Amino acid sequence: MSIRLWPARERDLGALLKRGRTDALTYAPPGVSMRELALPGLTRRHWTTPLAGSNAFARAVEALRTWEMHRGAGLRVAADGPIAVGTTVAFSAPLPIGFIDGTCRIVAVIDEPNRYGFAYGTLSVHPERGEEAFVVSRAADGTVRLDIEGVSRPAHPFARLVPPLADHLQDRGVRRYLAAMRALARG
Repeated sequence: MSIRLWPARERDLGALLKRGRTDALTYAPPGVSMRELALPGLTRRHWTTPLAGSNAFARAVEALRTWEMHRGAGLRVAADGPIAVGTTVAFSAPLPIGFIDGTCRIVAVIDEPNRYGFAYGTLSVHPERGEEAFVVSRAADGTVRLDIEGVSRPAHPFARLVPPLADHLQDRGVRRYLAAMRALARG
């Protein structure tokens, strides 16, 4: 993990992707965020938001497929392929002061008529250890929502010393995802 005063440039993200391709997940088992499974030492957190607007489901699915939700939340993102199990992802995310870099690998994908999403797990360059899932769903009555499920623990030594700060920063980041997706779903 690296903390910097400015966001990572394309070449920085490219170097992170290259390193991440041979990296192993920092936790086990993969797919834990998509199942009701408790893992010792990992905290499970859930966030949800309704999505409104004409074609909200289609817009939200597209925002996940193209990383627009992440970019709308202020991240710079690079992936070595489309949303698929095994795709490696590198990002640079804003902090209150500066940016933090990280790498993940997609470990699960849902692609159903009324549900779409994926989960990615942390690699060695990441402030957390664990997994995060992003799932858009459309109910029978047509309502659409985004659910984000995080199962993780702090990995960075400073974050381990001050867990409430790590939780606050994770919550702040997820709330940016939720706000970005609400805007993108509305069009």
